[in-house]
Amino acid sequence: MSNNLAKSSLIFSSMTFVSRILGFVRDVVAAFIFGASPGYDAFVLSFRIPNLMRRLFAEGAFSQAFVPVLSEYQTNKSPEEVKVFVNHITGNLALILAIVTTLGVICAPLCIYLFAPGFDASGPRHVLATDMLRITFPYIFFISLTALGGSLLNTHGKFAVPAFTPVFLNISMIAASCLLAPYMARPEMALAWGVLLAGVVQLAFQIPFLLKLGILPRPQINWRDPAVRRVLYLMPPAIFGAAISQVTLLVDSLFASFLVSGSISWLYYADRLMEFPLGIIGVGLSTVILPSLSKQHASGSKQEFARTLDWSVRCVLLIGIPAMLGLFLLAGPLVATLFQSGKFTHHDVIMTQQSLMAYALAVLGIMLAKIFSSAFYATQDIKTPVKISMGILGFNIILNATLIHNFAHVGLALATSITSLINAGLLYRKWRQLHAFKFQAGWNVFLLRVTLAASGLVAFLWVLSPSIEVWLEWSRMQRVMSLVPLVVGGAFIYAGALLAAGVRPRQFAMRAA
Repeated sequence: MSNNLAKSSLIFSSMTFVSRILGFVRDVVAAFIFGASPGYDAFVLSFRIPNLMRRLFAEGAFSQAFVPVLSEYQTNKSPEEVKVFVNHITGNLALILAIVTTLGVICAPLCIYLFAPGFDASGPRHVLATDMLRITFPYIFFISLTALGGSLLNTHGKFAVPAFTPVFLNISMIAASCLLAPYMARPEMALAWGVLLAGVVQLAFQIPFLLKLGILPRPQINWRDPAVRRVLYLMPPAIFGAAISQVTLLVDSLFASFLVSGSISWLYYADRLMEFPLGIIGVGLSTVILPSLSKQHASGSKQEFARTLDWSVRCVLLIGIPAMLGLFLLAGPLVATLFQSGKFTHHDVIMTQQSLMAYALAVLGIMLAKIFSSAFYATQDIKTPVKISMGILGFNIILNATLIHNFAHVGLALATSITSLINAGLLYRKWRQLHAFKFQAGWNVFLLRVTLAASGLVAFLWVLSPSIEVWLEWSRMQRVMSLVPLVVGGAFIYAGALLAAGVRPRQFAMRAA
């Protein structure tokens, strides 16, 4: 079983890696063409709002409520009953999405005012953000149905297609920036059209694969289906829990709207770099283990459940710790190499570097929170992580209001890091209290080995990485030629130290066997 999990995780992570690389290309193009301008501030906000709704209705609450129920049906019900359930949930979801999308387009000015009160209501940023939001909001209709298709494919063990699907968002936005923006009076509007086009393309991409497996839903509206009612019962609390990271970003944008122009963009570019390891490791693992944990819970396999969760947490620490340290120590070189050109100035590099260093501390907390939350969702216990998330969100707002005075936009990123670590700790503590969960043997030795390897990585990067002033003086080619050896060398140092300390790949392949 764990060999299958490891293979599925590798497939998902590989496809996500391709998407994230294209995402970097997208951001490099955007930084060159738009920089950290007021117009790009407006686009970031207009995209974050439907992105929040996507997490609510798609990858977040819906998937976390839908996958455990679907896995239980696949374990205990006939294929015909499973198809009927999927058809009903698809029809109901499509109706809800249509209503939400319509309201979002109509209420776009109010949405911008609520999430960016610092934008002057009659100023150019508010007007531009409103116009963009009316274009980007329908994205949630298409991408949420895409996420439903992805959930179906994941429960059938087909992880590559859903993981590759986001590639089309990056391709669409790159094409819009290069081909459409030069011909528009307001060039940033091209990005909004690129987002909408991506939603349509992503949904269309998955349809042939669903057809091939014979699981393409035929939407039917039925609110009386018992399984549909269970999903709808689980969704409201999951909405609050699933959206915590996105709501935090929107809260950051709200506070940043009162700061100097460019603050929202600096946080956005830093968040994009932080999302690279989160998407490959955190999202990949939580996506892969949710169907397995759900089926293990449905079949009463408590030992397998515990082993799967233990294996997942070890994988997060093994890869998440060096990712966190690498982002912190190489924040300046990464930002300068990827973004500094065109309208993205030296000042923007420094401001974004500071944001990334503060955000880097959140990587481990967010990854662990995703794993522990998936364990709760697999047991259909959604209320527990939701209660914790709501408390964390309130604490995050207090920290934002406190830290912004002395640290400006960096304080907002630091607040996210602090609350993410607390969130992971509370989820772990609650899981042990409610489910009497204990990790498997060998943790002390494992943590010692990872600590030694991480120390070697820190020493390597600390000694060999030049100061940010040197990076800013170099050409882009010089930066690339210097950054690549640091990244590759750091990876080899870390991997070599792990091997020397006694960590072997087969230990993780067999962890839950």
